Amino acid sequence: MSCCHLADRMILRLSGADVRPFLQGLLTQDVDRLSADTPLYAGLLSPQGKALFALFLFADGEDVLIDVAANQAEALAKRLAMFRMRKQVAITPEPGLIVWQAWGGAGGLPLDPRSPLAGSRHVGPPAAMPRQTATPDLWHGQRLALGLPDADEIGSDDLLWLETNARELNGVSFTKGCYTGQENTARMHHRDKLRKRLLPIHLSGPSTPDAKLMAGDRPAGELRGTRHGDLQMALFRMEHLDQPLKVDGAPAEVLRPAWLVLETPVG
Repeated sequence: MSCCHLADRMILRLSGADVRPFLQGLLTQDVDRLSADTPLYAGLLSPQGKALFALFLFADGEDVLIDVAANQAEALAKRLAMFRMRKQVAITPEPGLIVWQAWGGAGGLPLDPRSPLAGSRHVGPPAAMPRQTATPDLWHGQRLALGLPDADEIGSDDLLWLETNARELNGVSFTKGCYTGQENTARMHHRDKLRKRLLPIHLSGPSTPDAKLMAGDRPAGELRGTRHGDLQMALFRMEHLDQPLKVDGAPAEVLRPAWLVLETPVG
């Protein structure tokens, strides 16, 4: 089993009598499903349906622990406080808790809510973490091969939530009540095919961080986030899926994660 401390994550604790209904009205997932063995992957969206924050939710008794990118934790706390109004919800950082990921063996519960192929994801005190047997870079290579986007690849107020593959990665409920950004998210789900989405790219040569993917002389997408080994995430136009691609003049290949259901290409 591989195990890695995700030091670029932080934990916020939400406590109080109104926590779950408060989150239920804001987030894309059905918070009523949250339990000790069932963490959730969810988004907090803009009214236009763009991803502001990608989150993991863990139950800790009646409290909810939010696992978020460390460089977004302060902004998330402020955003949540904006909507709190008179609700009984306390929002506090939890510096004594860490996040770790286990994969490639019996990592136990709770499973990563995005995909069982990702192994298990845990929140707890440092003393509870098993012996670290992998580096963060190894984990990033693993998640990229599985097509799991990270915060720096999703960005903030940049991509529509479904363009981050939230539908395929269990990041949205289409049966719960209203939440911020629901209208555009539901419309895209029911009526539109995704013209672009985040997909992992295998690179065969050197690349600049924000390089374009080219299909002949046509832009097919752009690299996002950080390269890990030969893999990097890209915002990719699906019409070019079966075409030869290059990045900075070198051949590149789109990986097709197990969750990817091919659609009819559209312009």
